[in-house]
Amino acid sequence: MKSSEEEKKEFELLVKANMKRAYYAALGILGSSDAAMELSQAAFVKAFRNFSKFDRNRDFFAWYFTILKNLCLNYIRDNKKNVSLEEIIELKENEENYDPVKLAETEELKVIIQKALFSLHEEDREILILREFQNYSYKEIARLLEIPEGTVMSRLYYARKKLAEEFKKHYE
Repeated sequence: MKSSEEEKKEFELLVKANMKRAYYAALGILGSSDAAMELSQAAFVKAFRNFSKFDRNRDFFAWYFTILKNLCLNYIRDNKKNVSLEEIIELKENEENYDPVKLAETEELKVIIQKALFSLHEEDREILILREFQNYSYKEIARLLEIPEGTVMSRLYYARKKLAEEFKKHYE
């Protein structure tokens, strides 16, 4: 059995190793930098409080991600507003090729994608964000969501179809 000081040091190392990943996972779910920072930190606090219950044979980030995901979903439910995906769908404009018309079209497209994405069920949005925006592999998504890889592929297929349908609704 580890002393509380040893547990604290172990947890600190895990936080340092997973801070950035946690922030980007929250950002992918929420779309808001401030909320992502706040909730990823809140999830670490909650994880620390329950760290003695953590099974060291499990992957820390998968365990932590469950806490983070629940906090993010509660935040979305409680705030009931669409959050910006601006930081996820980042524009990399070249100043020499600045085209205000193209910029306006791109901004309009970002809004449509945001509306389409946030009109999806949370489960569909989550799996799309993990795969398409955060580039997790099927295996990593399966581990994070604690579902079989086949289920990941199936959910992604149907989530992409739903996103395409929603995109058409908002684009037309």
